[in-house]
Amino acid sequence: MNSDHSGVKFFFLLFDLLLLNISVYMVSHSSPVYDYVDLPGRNLYILHANISELLAYILYSKRNYFFTDSYTERVKAFSVRFIILLITLFVLAEIFLPKGYHKGFLVEYTGFFFVVKVIVFYFIYKVQQYRYKKGYAHHRVAILGVGNPDLILGKLLNDNPSLGFKLAGYLTNKNYQSDFATLGELNDLAALSEKYKLNMIFVTDPAYFTKENTRKLLSICNETGLRVRYILMKGYWSNYNHIGKKRESARYFEMFNPQQIPLDSLTLRVQKRAFDILFSTGVILFIFSWLFPLISIMIKLNSKGPVFFLQKRTGINNKTFKCFKFRTMTVNKESDSRQAQLNDSRITSIGSFLRRTNIDELPQFVNVFLGNMSVVGPRPHMLKHTEQYAALIQYYKVRHFVKPGITGWAQVNGYRGLTDELWKMEKRVEYDMEYLEKWNFLWDFKIIFMTLFGNKAYENAG
Repeated sequence: MNSDHSGVKFFFLLFDLLLLNISVYMVSHSSPVYDYVDLPGRNLYILHANISELLAYILYSKRNYFFTDSYTERVKAFSVRFIILLITLFVLAEIFLPKGYHKGFLVEYTGFFFVVKVIVFYFIYKVQQYRYKKGYAHHRVAILGVGNPDLILGKLLNDNPSLGFKLAGYLTNKNYQSDFATLGELNDLAALSEKYKLNMIFVTDPAYFTKENTRKLLSICNETGLRVRYILMKGYWSNYNHIGKKRESARYFEMFNPQQIPLDSLTLRVQKRAFDILFSTGVILFIFSWLFPLISIMIKLNSKGPVFFLQKRTGINNKTFKCFKFRTMTVNKESDSRQAQLNDSRITSIGSFLRRTNIDELPQFVNVFLGNMSVVGPRPHMLKHTEQYAALIQYYKVRHFVKPGITGWAQVNGYRGLTDELWKMEKRVEYDMEYLEKWNFLWDFKIIFMTLFGNKAYENAG
């Protein structure tokens, strides 16, 4: 995999251009020193500023880690680019701007741009720190091995929480004796994963870099729903080119991803997340806002209980989240263990209408906006079903490598609702696997279109 961080440079550039244009606008309209209301050729100045910033990005192509660098490192990085921007601005000004151009104006808006960027980046840094502290923005990692490279890597992770990894502990091989405290043995990974809420395993031991050992390790981790990364400190990959040429960087070390799927790319995840935010915001503002009061009144008048039904479900990386739905049943003790059946006595009359029209799923757009779900992805299952089907279907938990969705590839192909027979869940998982392995943006649009306008009958709807 190519470095995710280099892959999102385009978004960093757009972000910088946005701040730069805001700075030009603010200074040109409110400077206490110059009157720029009648500034001649203002559009030429704006074009000049944008071209200069673009060239500064090209000239200073140092990898920008953004999400993993400390605040000081970030300030250093864009300070260097700021100096290059200044030089580029004045060089191009002599070529493209009219004689007698306002040098003070260039200095003012670039200075304002720099100050705004320092403040904005500080705010982003503090938000990230809060997310790391609360556990929202990291993987819980176990390191396979207790040798010197493993202990060094562990210290590196502990000393740099902004990398996005929380070290839970170390795993050992079977019968491996060590004076160092460990979580347990690799053979007990399923139980250890549940106990310590693991999301990922780091592997530094070259003994696991062989094809045979890689296959065995991946089989264990796929059954458990864990992601795997092979780790080497920078500069050592030349000895292990057979592992793969594409890898991602985390500043201090390099990682190879043997379970690579399209949405492992940060660039693609950012694109999908941006679409999710825009789509869910539109639904919440233009549909949910006026429909919510009407549905709430009908639910409250129809039966006793809350308007919303909140249920814990399994999300990305096996993390649990609360899924929102309109309540369609009478309050009962089996809601977290038994699926709705045909002619289920628990379903209210209003609930039956909501389920037939799928309006009961509408509050899940709030989950999408909050980041628990995506508009399109594998449907999230209740915790009991995750436990049940993980024991029956070998790689069931692999479907949790991506965010769950309101609709999905399995659903538009007829596999939704009641799964009273194992083969129905097996087919659902089969479609989910195909989706996450071959995902692309156009596929999401196709699924949304099929959800809204598809004519295919839902053969096991319930």
